[in-house]
Amino acid sequence: MNWLTKSVLPKIKALVSKQDSKENLWVKCTSCNQMIFHKDLSENLNICNNCNFHLPFYPKDRLYNLLDENHFEEIDYEIGKQDILNFKDIKKYSERLKIAQNKTKQKDSILLAKGKINNYPVVIVAFDFRFMGGSMGQSVGNAFIKGVKIALDLKAAFITIPASGGARMQEGIMSLMQMPRTVAALQLIEEAQLPHIVILTNPTTGGVTASFSMLGDIHIAEPGATIGFAGRRVIEETVKEELPKDFQTADYLKEHGMIDIVSNRQDHRNILSNILSILMDKKLNQ
Repeated sequence: MNWLTKSVLPKIKALVSKQDSKENLWVKCTSCNQMIFHKDLSENLNICNNCNFHLPFYPKDRLYNLLDENHFEEIDYEIGKQDILNFKDIKKYSERLKIAQNKTKQKDSILLAKGKINNYPVVIVAFDFRFMGGSMGQSVGNAFIKGVKIALDLKAAFITIPASGGARMQEGIMSLMQMPRTVAALQLIEEAQLPHIVILTNPTTGGVTASFSMLGDIHIAEPGATIGFAGRRVIEETVKEELPKDFQTADYLKEHGMIDIVSNRQDHRNILSNILSILMDKKLNQ
């Protein structure tokens, strides 16, 4: 048995990579509990092929599928001093930032990039929910404003893709200040008559909803996405009424005139292309 344990078994283990392990081959849909083969899920843009639930789709994968030639240029941004309050709960805020940065390989919860859709220039701000729930702090505000300035310079459409629980509590009032900062920045986009298109994903809540996310010229949402400000239970406790089962979902908001389009993410590139062909051509012809 010595030759088997020393020679054969290590070679077999080397052939079976971590990516091919049992834990990584299958993903459970959080909506219908269906087990989905990881490769099939990835090929379907992280959409459950059983119930059409849209599972998390992270910024780089999303941009890769949206932009021409599957190419985008990531734009760096200033993060500044984040932990000005020396905040600590069960962990220090500075520790939480390091953990999130190592997990996502990003500076903060936002990816800022530029590229083209159907040859129209676009600047995109996309949130990563893995980074502290996609929460919005000073760095996100900095990236957002830089994105607006670049869109103005390039005369590009500005596209925001939120996936966020809202303002980042660890930064206190400074996180709440990003709400008026982002709103003021969008005023410059409006004055330049450039399109602002929002793709609402699951979830879009809190201060992110109450600021730039609902200020698009066109609002597109993924099916089943939770979109709202306060949580369902908070509202029910406040108004002392039971809310509809589909309250704060994409379809509910479309039915009540809050958003324009609910569509699968496979269709987003074509939808954006059509919207840009109308809005950008109109801008160029002025």
